[in-house]
Amino acid sequence: MSPVVQILNGFNYILVLILVAMGLVIIFGLMGVINMAHGEFFLLGAYTVIMATRLGLGFWAGLIMAPIFVGALGAFLESVLIRHLYHRVLDTILATWGVSIAIKQGVIIIFGPGGLMVEPPMPHMVVIAGVAYPAYRLFIMAMALLVILFTFYLFLKTDFGLGARAVIANPKMAASLGINTRRMYLTTFTLGSAIAGLAGAIMAPLMSCDPHMGLGFFIPAFLAILVGGAGALGGILVGSGVVGGTQNLISAIYSPIAAQIVVFSLAIIIIRMRPEGLIGSKSNG
Repeated sequence: MSPVVQILNGFNYILVLILVAMGLVIIFGLMGVINMAHGEFFLLGAYTVIMATRLGLGFWAGLIMAPIFVGALGAFLESVLIRHLYHRVLDTILATWGVSIAIKQGVIIIFGPGGLMVEPPMPHMVVIAGVAYPAYRLFIMAMALLVILFTFYLFLKTDFGLGARAVIANPKMAASLGINTRRMYLTTFTLGSAIAGLAGAIMAPLMSCDPHMGLGFFIPAFLAILVGGAGALGGILVGSGVVGGTQNLISAIYSPIAAQIVVFSLAIIIIRMRPEGLIGSKSNG
């Protein structure tokens, strides 16, 4: 494989990994909820595209529908289940794990256990540095960058982001200052879910869509958060770069299995040496 293609593929994977990890860390940072169903939200995004294509609506309609549908599901789950478990980490792990099992079984009942394929919506190639590269992968990178930049802007440069950071720092004090923490929790969980659904939708044409596809991104995303540091959005960039870059590089040189071994070993070493993450502060660790 050409080095140019390898670099672009690695960049593609890292950006999608950032999307998945970003939804996880937003929810955990604000509510103390480890969402074990986050990989299934990714899965539902992909299957929304499949359903849209089966109904004759096409891929692009499915891409628009995926974050809306998954975000709405996230809002529903937050309202009926998660809201009762804020900052009870073990309880949220058990509850969201149950949700993940239910979603996977529902997908198997509706679509079957086998893998399904989505036709690439942009089959043509683009020449970069003398090498032909799929145009759709470039679209994924552009879309992921836009969503990442928008999310960082939302949380770092807007009143909503200021309120969210206040709730993360001290929920009781934020509430006493007039911030509607209940609405903040609902909005944040919905946003994190929608981002995962969007990530699944844009990756659907590049993967075999099966009931277990979410696990392939959930675990690396979780490792990326631990490696980078769960206390700030910036940790996602560092952690995803380390985890995604290492996995892509080792997969190209040896095999995907060797890459998983190296990534897990590297994550264990980093977490052992810096429990707060590479750029996290000790107060967050």
